[in-house]
Amino acid sequence: MVIRKLNEGEKTPMELLLLADPSREIIEEYVTRGECFIGEVEQQTIGAYVLLPTRPETVELVNVAVIESQQGRGIGKRLVLDAIKIAKTKGYKTIEIGTGNSSIGQLALYQKCGFRITGVDMDFFVRHYSEKIFENGIQCRDMVRLSQDL
Repeated sequence: MVIRKLNEGEKTPMELLLLADPSREIIEEYVTRGECFIGEVEQQTIGAYVLLPTRPETVELVNVAVIESQQGRGIGKRLVLDAIKIAKTKGYKTIEIGTGNSSIGQLALYQKCGFRITGVDMDFFVRHYSEKIFENGIQCRDMVRLSQDL
């Protein structure tokens, strides 16, 4: 897999990003302010992530998505590790990420990649999303915040 920055004028892989975030409006907002990177195999986009500068020396990994047919093959981990590497090369000191309380696999992945839980934004998904979200039989209500020093 080759991971590269999405070129200017190139179409945002919206359907892919919607796998990780159900709100098209929220994705459009952060994609315009951040940088989108895609993972490709033989010119087919199979993964993507978005880095969004949030504060001086801090960047947030706001979306990590892998097409369903390729999930469970370590691609998400490669994308997260690439995001950490890119953040370091850009001079950021901290990288943050947030995920739903119901996102069991993602919570494990981020911790395996060196992130530590720093807090919980109670009812984040209730406040910001009109539709209820369920994963793993659990209602996604709270945003679990994680970060790591670079």
